[in-house]
Formats: sequence, C-alpha cells, structure tokens
Amino acid sequence: MNYSSNYALQVVNLTKIYGRGSIGVKELSFNVKQGEIYGLIGPNGSGKTTTLRIIATLLKPTSGEVLVYGVNVVENPFKVRQLINYLPEEAGAYRDLTGLDFIKFMLSLRYNGRELEKAIEEAVEISDLGDNLKKPVRTYSKGMKRILALSVVLASKPKLMILDEPTSGLDVEKSIYIRELIRKYNREYGVTVLLSSHNMLEVERLCDRVGMLYKGKLIAEGTIEELKSKTGGRDLEEVFIKLKTRGG
Repeated sequence: MNYSSNYALQVVNLTKIYGRGSIGVKELSFNVKQGEIYGLIGPNGSGKTTTLRIIATLLKPTSGEVLVYGVNVVENPFKVRQLINYLPEEAGAYRDLTGLDFIKFMLSLRYNGRELEKAIEEAVEISDLGDNLKKPVRTYSKGMKRILALSVVLASKPKLMILDEPTSGLDVEKSIYIRELIRKYNREYGVTVLLSSHNMLEVERLCDRVGMLYKGKLIAEGTIEELKSKTGGRDLEEVFIKLKTRGG
C-alpha cells in the first residue's frame, strides 16, 4: 500500500477470522485524515473492537493492511505503539497502586525528566480525582477507573488516540467533560482521534466523520450531514436503521 501523508490511518481490505470461522471484520477499508475525529459505530459484534485492537497492534489480522502514519502495524508494531495510545472498553489499572502512582508509572513509559513531570501534572488535573489519587485503585468505582485511564491517554498526547467507548461508566456531567477534553486535545494539540461508541448523540456531537459497521463490513461512511442527507434519517440512529434495512 502507498502511504499518503494526508492520512493518520489507512485500513485496506482488513479481514480477521477467528477460530471456527467466526468473522470479526471482512474486507474493511477506511482512512482517517490527520487531525480529525473519526467515529466507528455499529451494534455489538459488528467488528468495532476487533478493528481497534488490530490498529493498536494487540491483534494480528488474517489479511489486509493497516498503516499508522505510514508504519505497518504488523511489520513494525513497536514503532506504531510510539505513535498511538489506546483506551480499551474495559481498561484495567494496577489495583494495588494508588491513582497517582498509576499515572506516574504509565507516563514514565513515554516520558522522562521535566516532560514527565509536566505530563503527570496534566493527568492529575484532567482526572479531577483530588485526594482519591492517594487511594488504591481497587477502591475506585468503574467511572473513577475510566477517568483515571483517560487522563493518562490524554496527557500523553499521542499522534493517534484510539478510544473504545471513551465515556463508558461515566455520568452525564463527566461524559460532557471528557467529550470537551477530547475536542480540546484534537483542536489545540492536533491529536487525531479514532473512537467507537454506542452513544449516537456523543458521536454526532464529537465526530467529523463516521464509519458504520454491520456484521464486520463498512456499510456507510461520511460526515453526519452527508449520512443524514443520503438516507433521510433525522439522527444517526435512524440513519443506521435505514442503512441496515437497505443493506448499505
């Protein structure tokens, strides 16, 4: 595949077949432009997490090719990991570490010296966990663990941020806060964002373009307005239902 400097991510004919012939994704192709927020949406089992895990070098594809800023995720996974940061849907944290020690440890894998100090300060501010950062992570609620992990991903300012259900487990107020932060880091620091979400309202408010997955295939792609115009849907939920009924 030829690399285009316009794209942070290029996915071409990506296929993942699991044991017993179960299809994760099939001949999936899409591009994410540098500096945009791109959303992958679809029901459970549509291939969203499979796709994100392949891009994040955690899962090898059966066939196809993925380039992150021109770097092949299979041939050079170490270099790809230097360009990205990935937040899985069920992001864990070291249970016996305090929240602050978790932040320090995770960011020390990417920074050192004054850069590390600044990143730690930034993550602490983003997390807004206050004195809870002194407590072991095992005492945290799901929402607290989520925002702790997100604070590390944001403070690391990767070239490509990969977020699987970024506001899962968060209340409305924290969800709005995180969406605003994602947009801020995208606009102010030029971080490209690839995210998946079941929250259609979140995707509408946050994403520049959207790819709709169904049974491992891309059935539509475009801006929110383009997809509404194409289908006559009033929102993304209606758009998806109409496309699914038509078969793409």
